[in-house]
Amino acid sequence: MICYLPRRRNGLRLVPSIALCVALGTQAALAQSPLSLERAVAEAAGRSQLVIAADAQARAAREMASAAGQLPDPVLKLGLNNLPIDGRDRYSITRDFMTMRSVGVLQELTRADKRSARVRRAEREIELAQAARQATVADLRRDTALAWLERSYQESMQELLKSQITQAELQVEAAKTLYRSGKGSQAEVFAARGSVEQLRDGLAQVERRVAVASTQLGRWIGDGARDSLAPRPTLTLPAWAEGALVDHLARHPQVAAAAQQAAIADSEADAARAAKSSDWSVELQYSQRGPAYSNMVSINLSVPLQWDQKNRQDRELAARLAGVDEARARREELQRAHEAEVRAMLQEWRSHEERLGRYDASLLPLATQRSEAALASYRAGSGPLTAVLDARRGELEVRMERLRIELDRARIWAQLNYLLPSHDGAQGKPEALQ
Repeated sequence: MICYLPRRRNGLRLVPSIALCVALGTQAALAQSPLSLERAVAEAAGRSQLVIAADAQARAAREMASAAGQLPDPVLKLGLNNLPIDGRDRYSITRDFMTMRSVGVLQELTRADKRSARVRRAEREIELAQAARQATVADLRRDTALAWLERSYQESMQELLKSQITQAELQVEAAKTLYRSGKGSQAEVFAARGSVEQLRDGLAQVERRVAVASTQLGRWIGDGARDSLAPRPTLTLPAWAEGALVDHLARHPQVAAAAQQAAIADSEADAARAAKSSDWSVELQYSQRGPAYSNMVSINLSVPLQWDQKNRQDRELAARLAGVDEARARREELQRAHEAEVRAMLQEWRSHEERLGRYDASLLPLATQRSEAALASYRAGSGPLTAVLDARRGELEVRMERLRIELDRARIWAQLNYLLPSHDGAQGKPEALQ
């Protein structure tokens, strides 16, 4: 990057210009640097509107909690009482001694235990919103990592196919040369050309998958998905996967949200229990009569009569208690489901690790040796070209299958690595990023 500094006789603008140049150079370097997995995940969390929505939900819950413990608003009451509607004083508001113009204030005195129950419920709503935010961030990080890994492995398959196409094209030229010299057959030329076209068809399919993966990655990080990818980090299981899954999965965002739903149901049951005691209302009223009569002040007390608690308040409390049982059962079942899912993924991980070890120890070396042996026999004139093509096709399939196994293992890693909130310890970073 070339940065021109403005000339100043006194040199006062030199330092700010250098700072600006350094800043621009740093931004340009960051824009041109390969896109790492860690950077992609961080950018996705920084630009997601889902996270902004979750923050707004949590903020709304906090605002509602501030109002939950307050008394109801007082009620202003205006009235005209005992207005005559016939006789000589009809419609007069001053001549009849019983006619009064009244203004009053009514205040409901909600019991302290009811307001406390409402506050506890509002606090549980805040915790539920926070758990929902954690779930949103965890899903976002997982989906971004899956898209990055998908594109990375598909690009590896793409490069493998391109290298195979280059070798296959050289083989076509060699087959043509042998055919012209009378040492080879035209069928071998056709077979070599057919092998190239099959490889190109496979390359077209992989390129389509690369484009799809790039589009999915762009869904989360925007224009940064166009950058080239950094090398893949070494993927290791999170530390919590080796411990007691029941304890760790209690921190799973969805399980935590279900636990907060159960806590909300508990607070609603407390509110229904408190509702069995009536709230009183107090009213102060000032009444004005005609100038010949005295004004009056009234104080009224209102008390609801819960004359049928067994069919009203008791039924509502029973319903809330049933809701508590339901929420707890759903939370327990959700944790069991996640535990079974994680155990299945861990079994798949171990299976993929064993298969990769088998591919590296025997399958890949054998496929490579077969290709080399077939090519040596063909060059010595003791073997057909079809044997070479079959051997190379078999080697390519083995290498492609190994990449597919790696991709499947990487998907499991992403699902496990971003399953729990990131603050739960060193359970998320690949080995190369820790």
